[in-house]
Amino acid sequence: MLNAPPPLPVARMSASSPTQTVTEAQRDSVRGFWAAASAFTLWGLLPLYLKLLTGISATQITAHRLVWGCLFTTMVILLRGEWGQIRQALANPRSRLFLCGSALLITSNWVIYAWAITNGHVIESSLGYFINPLLNILLGVFVLSERLNRTQWTAVAVAAAGVIFLTWTAGRPPWIALGLAATFGCYGLLRKLVTVEALPGLATETLLAAPFALIYLLWGNASGSGSFVHLGAMQTTVLIFGGPISTIPLLLFAYGARRIPYSTVGVLQYIGPTLQFLAGLLLFHETFSHTRGIGFAMIWTALAIYAIDGILRSRRAPQVAAA
Repeated sequence: MLNAPPPLPVARMSASSPTQTVTEAQRDSVRGFWAAASAFTLWGLLPLYLKLLTGISATQITAHRLVWGCLFTTMVILLRGEWGQIRQALANPRSRLFLCGSALLITSNWVIYAWAITNGHVIESSLGYFINPLLNILLGVFVLSERLNRTQWTAVAVAAAGVIFLTWTAGRPPWIALGLAATFGCYGLLRKLVTVEALPGLATETLLAAPFALIYLLWGNASGSGSFVHLGAMQTTVLIFGGPISTIPLLLFAYGARRIPYSTVGVLQYIGPTLQFLAGLLLFHETFSHTRGIGFAMIWTALAIYAIDGILRSRRAPQVAAA
């Protein structure tokens, strides 16, 4: 374990130590909860940022997010004196493999999302993040060996029916939504499994991906297809701010996902797509047909079933523990 605290001297141990340990664990869980909730709120507002970059290709937007994000996280790492943790993460074959995988997944997710927002698919992108919590349930079952009760399986079945209905009525699967759900769900799973703290892990991901992004941007500017500087001070500034805008929610998410149950992460993810859906409907005035609404309603029903079941189980847990 990285940065493990030294063992306490025997003379300092007391009967109150277990209580103190539980209290600190509860505080850590609360901090993780609010960190994850803040991350999903910021992601829900991200379409407002990306709409400012309409006209720039999704790959260039993503490359800028990676490069400026790498600079931002590196500065934070240096200020905190945690560069040694990055070296340790890269020296560990398992951590290096997982972080390469998570860097690839989050890059793919960013490209799909940037294309969807700048091409008028905000509502469909929100569908991807409505599906994502239910995908997390399946990942928890098949990868983390978590068990589901009958109510949770019902929620998964209703959501699957909603996706099938949307596919049938539209004549094609909702590829944008499915791509976003798959890439981000697997990203969150890898970040939960890798034994690297939130900030060093995020910095390592951006360090692994940024060189490729920088080469792409330099090639674009040399060939005349690049957008940096050539589009005026406003959009240049917006591109630079893509660094902190992209990395701060990821940092909050990575911090929270390691401190709360993965099923709780699934419930909190309702925040982001709800804000995205409202932005697409009310701010960007995207069309939302009656048949499309039926498919969304089925998925929302599945989320409600799962959320209510989670609330009831959390209320029963203290009673079971006391017994």
